[in-house]
Amino acid sequence: MANWNLPADYQHLHSGKVRDLYLTPKNTILLVASDRISAFDYVLPNLILNKGKILTAISLFWFNQLSVPNHVISNQVPNVVDGRAIEVMRLNMLPIECVVRKYLTGSAWLEYQKTGQVCGLKLPVGLSNGSKLAEPIFTPATKADLGKHDENIDFEKVVELIGSDLAKQVKNESIKIFNQASKLLERAGFTLIDTKFEFGLNDLGELVLADEVLTPDSSRICNAVEMKVGELPSSFDKQLVRNWLLANWEKDSGLPPPELPNNIIELTGNRYQEVLNRLLESVNK
Repeated sequence: MANWNLPADYQHLHSGKVRDLYLTPKNTILLVASDRISAFDYVLPNLILNKGKILTAISLFWFNQLSVPNHVISNQVPNVVDGRAIEVMRLNMLPIECVVRKYLTGSAWLEYQKTGQVCGLKLPVGLSNGSKLAEPIFTPATKADLGKHDENIDFEKVVELIGSDLAKQVKNESIKIFNQASKLLERAGFTLIDTKFEFGLNDLGELVLADEVLTPDSSRICNAVEMKVGELPSSFDKQLVRNWLLANWEKDSGLPPPELPNNIIELTGNRYQEVLNRLLESVNK
């Protein structure tokens, strides 16, 4: 956990891989985005300078653009976390990651190679890593504790966890948001490969979009002009870090990941900043 030197009446509740949560004096939540970066269920030893501020700005961009209820109350926060924190509602968070994919890659590609399916959805034969799917698909996952793996699950398991009606609502909202965001990203010259959403229920039992949204930490984003059939170009997201680790570290060795080299740290920060810049430019044209 980062020590943010917040006022004494802010109570630390939880620290995740990137974010620190505090209970505010108003009984709301202060969500602070650090400069930490994680990959393969590890928090890496390096920081990405200003990453937390970039993630917060991107999330606020999307919360303002998307036509769905969200958890944001205010970005007026204590000075020590200004720009990297938001005040949000207290919610009953759903125990699933709501993943939507338009291209086959990552854990979905690994699952497809073994079974021809992803999260119980049968896909056409002959697809390759990076293949574009006919429509976005909802491929939920469990929420694992720090250091453990999220596990892909099928829709029936979602129904078992949260009930049929809410499961259908979450699926439909996730795909609707994905489609809306894809169009906005296209205006900025990006292609949205996949992303994950988190939802919670407010005191009235209404579904609310929460956590971060459509950031390079939670999404795969590629340059649209570089897209080729069955092949993903260089990414504007955390995949840069994953790729370096895969080439320089045996992730099943039991050893912690090594420090990232300066060029990967700098490139990652620059790519994250470019996503924000291009999004802001796209709506101001």
